[in-house]
Amino acid sequence: MEYDTVDAGDFGRSLRGMGVNLLVRDVAAQVTFLETVFSMKAHQPTADFAIMTYGDQVFQLHSDGTYHSNPMLGLLPETPPRGAGIELRLYETDPAEACTRAKAAGGTILQEPTDKPHGLHEAYILCENGYAWVPSKRIDT
Repeated sequence: MEYDTVDAGDFGRSLRGMGVNLLVRDVAAQVTFLETVFSMKAHQPTADFAIMTYGDQVFQLHSDGTYHSNPMLGLLPETPPRGAGIELRLYETDPAEACTRAKAAGGTILQEPTDKPHGLHEAYILCENGYAWVPSKRIDT
């Protein structure tokens, strides 16, 4: 699918399996953070929406304003963090490199890169919207 040109109806009808949609205060700022820190790609970014890709994975960003009649709007906290309890895991991103870029981009490092007993070297990075991004690489044995 050509994410840069697909129309909203065709995009929506194409979605399968499990989807992720992040509500953010500022779509452009979140796009910049994700592109800078994790080398993601934004497609059709506007002030209200962006299709994001990470490898062959796709997810969406929506601004709060697009949720004017959505039942989730009343659940959004007045102040961050928003994403408490969710980890957005990026299994093909070097944690050390992501932490360096996140510090320069204004992210908060919750945990520096660490070897974990489940076979991953990972870090925890909080973006300004309160979502925990977990860049991870396999630990070679």
